[in-house]
Amino acid sequence: MREHLRRLGRRPRASGRPGLLTPRPSLTYRLISYLLVFPVFRLLFRGRILGKENVPMEGALVVVANHGSHLDPPLLGHALGRPVAFMAKAELFKVPLLGRIIRACGAYPVSRGASDREAIRTATDRLAEGWATGVFIDGSRQVDGRVNAPLPGAALLAARAGVPLLPVAILNTYRALGTGQGWPRLVPVQIRIGTPIPPPASRRRADLDGTTATVQAQINALLDQGLLRGAEHRAALPPTSAGPDPSAPTPEP
Repeated sequence: MREHLRRLGRRPRASGRPGLLTPRPSLTYRLISYLLVFPVFRLLFRGRILGKENVPMEGALVVVANHGSHLDPPLLGHALGRPVAFMAKAELFKVPLLGRIIRACGAYPVSRGASDREAIRTATDRLAEGWATGVFIDGSRQVDGRVNAPLPGAALLAARAGVPLLPVAILNTYRALGTGQGWPRLVPVQIRIGTPIPPPASRRRADLDGTTATVQAQINALLDQGLLRGAEHRAALPPTSAGPDPSAPTPEP
């Protein structure tokens, strides 16, 4: 037990060596991202990404987002420009082609009925390997696409691994393919990336709840900025410009 705790204690220092541990995008990931997700997001849904300069490209990271649609995981991984590991049902990995694809894209299996503690351990292991690990803070899709009842799991992951949280707002996917919809609506979809938030000071519930509330507030504030339209929309192109993005969220003091 003591040795196990010592290993956990070394994880933040290991993930702090980003040049050695940050996973690089696999060929399968790049093919899916640019040949499938890119045209769906950019052409069909007229997608735009704001605040991409806020994404740490090296080192472990807990990516926290709102959740309104099954479209969210692949769009989020594409938007950040680095693979994002998500939990997926273990049964999916048994499907011959699908299993290889989602594993190559960073998904990891969670058994049906697995406890929250087991899921947290698995996600913590991913962080120890330097992954950006994605968490939908409400735990399930929300009919209005907002953060309504956030869970402390993302904050707990960040506290265990000693890594920052990155709030991300996914706009309009709840209208594109939300709960109860059988066919997508081709509405504009945009992604606003916020500024990193330090991990909680401890694993005490008060610290976890405080960080969770901060993440919730930032995501909902990004959602409240709404979609870029007209001249603002054109000014945001290209989203990967080296210069500052005037439409990006202003870092909080």
